[in-house]
Amino acid sequence: MVMDNVVIDNVAVAKLYGEPLFAMPQDLYIPPDALEVFLEAFEGPLDLLLYLIRKQNFNILDIPMAALTKQYLGYVEEIRNHNLELAAEYLLMAAMLIEIKSRMLLPPKPTADGQEGEDPRAELTRRLLAYEETKLQAAQINELPQLGRDFLRTQVFIEQSLVPRWPEVHAMDLRAAWADLVRRAKLVTNHKISREALSVREYMSHLLRQLTLHMQSGHPFAPFESLFDPAKGVPVLVVTFVAMLELSREALIEVTQAEAFAPIYVRLAYSPIEEATR
Repeated sequence: MVMDNVVIDNVAVAKLYGEPLFAMPQDLYIPPDALEVFLEAFEGPLDLLLYLIRKQNFNILDIPMAALTKQYLGYVEEIRNHNLELAAEYLLMAAMLIEIKSRMLLPPKPTADGQEGEDPRAELTRRLLAYEETKLQAAQINELPQLGRDFLRTQVFIEQSLVPRWPEVHAMDLRAAWADLVRRAKLVTNHKISREALSVREYMSHLLRQLTLHMQSGHPFAPFESLFDPAKGVPVLVVTFVAMLELSREALIEVTQAEAFAPIYVRLAYSPIEEATR
């Protein structure tokens, strides 16, 4: 406790930069707004109008302009004494309310076709309803879980070193291998004019037999090129390649390579029965 800059009971009134302060500074300045308390915070004139309407249980489709304008002007007068910049947009709405109130005192002006003119409050009502709908939607969106506020993203590392993962064979690798086969086939093509019926299913069975023989011989991986016979011509190569793609699509064979740009190999797909016998 301090009195006339004399320390009593050695009790500090505050700490400044970690040091006890036993007397209030004589030149201490406290801004007038430092202790200001706002009981209600509004995001704009429409927010204030909607608050006043809902608080008084006014019908938004039949707004009593006199009572609403009086309450609104009272609030604007309060904020004008504290923050003139903040009051500028509220004053614009106040002028609009006064204008609507004045127009309601006059007889309605008929339209060009002789019908009764629109209610002066119609435009304000539309703006209030649109603002209320937007505010409700914003509140619903705010209730959704948000990253960093309601939950955090986590990452879990799972060691899978025991499971071999072969690099994927990209389409460009197959295209290059296929282009090489076609180039070699053209070098040994015989000029024969014949018509031969080729069956994709037949060559699918032929490929499966070839891969089965490779597996039985202890070499389950067959080189990609060894499954084609360029001497039989381009049509046979095409059908064989289509048969290979069909077997791969049906998950009967696997096309693999040890690493990028490495030779391509083909093998029979492992089955649960085969895995159990290993």
